[in-house]
Parts: sequence; C-alpha cells; structure tokens
Amino acid sequence: MAFDLIAFYVFAAITVLGALAVVGQRNPVYSVVAIVGSFCGLSGLYVLLEAPFVAVVQIIIYAGAILVLFLFTVMLLNATREDGAEWDRSHPYYRPGPTRIGGVLAVVLLGQLLWAMTHIADTGGIGEQQPAASSVRLLGRVLFTDYMFAFEVTSILIIAAMVGAVVLAGRKGN
Repeated sequence: MAFDLIAFYVFAAITVLGALAVVGQRNPVYSVVAIVGSFCGLSGLYVLLEAPFVAVVQIIIYAGAILVLFLFTVMLLNATREDGAEWDRSHPYYRPGPTRIGGVLAVVLLGQLLWAMTHIADTGGIGEQQPAASSVRLLGRVLFTDYMFAFEVTSILIIAAMVGAVVLAGRKGN
C-alpha cells in the first residue's frame, strides 16, 4: 500500500510538472518535448490502475504518433518563439474584469473538484457501477461496437485539423 501511494504521488507530480512546463514554455518546441514527461506520468498512473494495455497505448500512440504530429505542425508553421511582450500587456484578457472572472471560475472549479472527491466515498468508490475491461479483446469489442461513431468522428476531426494546419501554413508561405 505504501509503495502504491508513493508511486502515485511520483507519477502525479511528473504529470503535473510536465503539463505546467508545456504551458509555461515560451518556445513551442520545448513545450512539445515537455508533453512527453506528462504522457509518461500518465502512463505510469495507468500502470498503477492495473491497465497495462492503456499505458502502452498512451506511450505508443500519444507520446509517439501524436507528439510527432505536434512537432511537425510547430515546425511547419515555423513558430520558433512567442515574442509578444507588447501584445501581452495590451491584450484585453489581461484587464481586471476578465482576470476576476477567470479567478471566480477557477474557484468554482476547485469547489466542484473538492465536492466530487468528498462524495466518491458515498457512492462506494470509482468504478463500482460497471466491471472494468480486463482484456484487449473486450476493450476492442466495446470500442468498435458501442463507441464506433465517436471513434470515427474523432478520426475525421483529427484529419480535418491536419488539413487545416497544412492549408494555413501554405497561405502563410505565399
């Protein structure tokens, strides 16, 4: 039990620090590289949840293919840095009104998360309602029967995003 708790905190810290590095970097290429740490932390959390297939898919699909797609998009758009100090100071979202609204929304989100975490014990825990997918065969059957429409819509959305990035990069180059 103690090892699982320590491993959870280590993987959670890796995930959160990786996500903060993604958001905090001024260089988009470093942000793409920092997301690898976040993906690896998520994979470790999946291993702790006894879902090794999902952990491996997380590394192969997201840290492999999707990350390469992000990196090619950043390099294709030639976004080397986010230099916009003057724009940052004059942006409408940095005025007091939107900043206060964002702060209130962050507090509301934190309240909702705390409420949900305290009420998990009342429902008997996470995952008690339905059995977990224990095999790749069962997971594949559910994915390609019950969630087939969502799976195909997601693939079409990703293809449309890639085509859009190529079109925008082509207009910028002309």
